[in-house]
Amino acid sequence: MLKGVLIDWAGVLTTSMADSIEEWLKDDRIDAVTYREVMRDLILHAYEGVRDGENTIHALERGEITAAVFEEELAARLVTLDGGRPIADGLLTRMFARFRPVETMYEMLRRARAAGLTTCLLSNSWGNHYPRQGWDEIFDHVVISGEVGMRKPEPRIFAHALGLVALAPEQCVFIDDIEANVTAARSLGIAGLHHTHADATITELERLLGTPLRPGFSP
Repeated sequence: MLKGVLIDWAGVLTTSMADSIEEWLKDDRIDAVTYREVMRDLILHAYEGVRDGENTIHALERGEITAAVFEEELAARLVTLDGGRPIADGLLTRMFARFRPVETMYEMLRRARAAGLTTCLLSNSWGNHYPRQGWDEIFDHVVISGEVGMRKPEPRIFAHALGLVALAPEQCVFIDDIEANVTAARSLGIAGLHHTHADATITELERLLGTPLRPGFSP
């Protein structure tokens, strides 16, 4: 029986990463093609293990480098529409400013917790500030990668979260929009849901839990 819900933040409890990033690129007048080329290489290396060793995303997410250091490195590789360089200072703050909460997902967590499930945020941080108001009524525990020195998809951060919720892997479900993280959770015996849309995720979670997580559901 599932008793715990481990869940990501950006792109799951917020609007999609793709849409939010697109807004930021337009507002900062950053060339989208260059950005995608740069980030594709960094993300594939950080999450898919396409090369040996580590890059700045590994270090940023574990809190081993500051946001300011990452901003300088990223800005140096990007180009604006007029051929210049974007302003490095505050780059990540501007990037994450377009992420907006998805209320149906937050309501799902409230209902899950009211039904007796233990909830835990499990998020990789990019040095960003999280909107934590009201989290006490949503999460039993919070695990932010930069605060614990571990990152998804490392097995040890899942083990850390499981220790906090005091549940076995098979008693938990993990929700994330990055497939590599879901695959890592499943390899540890945790039920994994690859999030693409709130309705689909909530429907599948209701099926797994047999618990109403929105008005009108009858298991």
